[in-house]
Amino acid sequence: MYINLEIFCAIVIAFIAFYYYLTINNNFWKHRGISGPKPVLGFGNMKKIILGEESMSQYLTKLYHKYKNESMIGIFRLRTPALIIKDPDLIKIVLIKDFSKFMNRGLLPIISTEPISHHLFALEAERWHPLRKHLTSGFTSNKLKGMFCMIHECSKHLVNYLDILVRKEEPVNVREVAARFTTDVVGSCGFGVEMNSLSEQESEFRRLGKSIFNTNVQKIIKDRIRELTPQVYNFLLYILPLDGISPKILKLMKETIKYRKKYDIFRPDFMNIILELKKHPEKINIDITNELLAAQIFIFFAAGFETSSTLISNALYELALNPNIQDKLREEIKKFESQNDEEWKYETIKKMDYLEKVIQETLRKYPPVPFLNRELIDDYTFESNKVTIPKGLKIWIPTYAIHNDPDIYPDPDKFDPERFSEDNIKQRHPMHFLPFGHGPRNCIGIRFAEYQTKIGLINILRNFKLDVCDKTLIPYKLHPRGLILIPLTDLYLKITRLTN
Repeated sequence: MYINLEIFCAIVIAFIAFYYYLTINNNFWKHRGISGPKPVLGFGNMKKIILGEESMSQYLTKLYHKYKNESMIGIFRLRTPALIIKDPDLIKIVLIKDFSKFMNRGLLPIISTEPISHHLFALEAERWHPLRKHLTSGFTSNKLKGMFCMIHECSKHLVNYLDILVRKEEPVNVREVAARFTTDVVGSCGFGVEMNSLSEQESEFRRLGKSIFNTNVQKIIKDRIRELTPQVYNFLLYILPLDGISPKILKLMKETIKYRKKYDIFRPDFMNIILELKKHPEKINIDITNELLAAQIFIFFAAGFETSSTLISNALYELALNPNIQDKLREEIKKFESQNDEEWKYETIKKMDYLEKVIQETLRKYPPVPFLNRELIDDYTFESNKVTIPKGLKIWIPTYAIHNDPDIYPDPDKFDPERFSEDNIKQRHPMHFLPFGHGPRNCIGIRFAEYQTKIGLINILRNFKLDVCDKTLIPYKLHPRGLILIPLTDLYLKITRLTN
């Protein structure tokens, strides 16, 4: 009886201690005068996200509107506090003015055993800064000009592939078509590899791309563990085969390096920048390993094909829903084509004002990165409300919610490229349009993404007409388990060949 009582008391004490551990931070935001939802024991405010019932962008959007008049919202990731920032002036402080205090994204622990996790998007400030400075040379205007012929050649393959699909007289999955096109572009411009995605047989690289952004239950569980309990994830990496992508990326890097060395090949592409780092690690004064280099290849491949393919497919979707806008854009394409004797150049595409507006409005309505994340590298006090937050705290900026706020963009569900006329842009706060982030840590490949998107759209619209069909997703619905902003289902359209 005495022993049983001891065991009972030990269990009660352990339970109380565990309960205290789970709830010790519950008044964190209340003590700072910041409004926010009450945390649920064990889940914080992440229950629906953890269970895959709601995406982070959907959750942040609901909070954005619920706390409409608040500049900040305090929430909890499990038991850990996090801060949502809505006010554009505060966003500017985080992304630009006091960037040095918010340099880290805080996506992964600094020490991670997953080889390709140490990429530019996730790296901590100490390694991010010199690496970013070096890799930027791959995305200059001159580099984009040099890539034009390669991208244009891929767009010709895109047209041929669409011709094959159109002849079948069936609805076309434009998400898949766009992904195959951008996979080929990234392969050609980034690595000098013919990925052969634009064929009826699915290529190995297209399968690799699908696996990166898979939304099955296993992938979601893996992503949630990595995001919310990174220490547990690191431990699991030692005992479970969670990472099937790293070996493929490392193989691509090693085979490409071997081939170029053997035949003394030089190409002014992303892989060449990686090769230069391998030859001269002293250029950036950080530890250069094969895994670090492979991680940069991974993020260029993943971000290069996925963000652009999503942008292309969403633009095609909206153009099918809005035939008047489609016709107007096609007229601009014909105008510039005739002015340049049917010859397309880098400089020509830069002059296409309406195409630019269509791209920007697509990014407004469907930002590829639906929220931005930062992590404090030191304690910080906001001057406007004197709120002090500690080092290591996560900050989220709800891009999707801002882009679809009717007070900023009236009738946000309407697709209206004229929102991006020169006058309308001037009237908005610059922090109210953040499709690729802002400040020093914005997306390094913005221009590359927009450039390949424009070339793809031009060659589709000058050859094909887009219409909705019975399989078209109307209305557009977000996938609750998408790692980035993607539709609930594939996007099917009716596509027909233009006769003139």
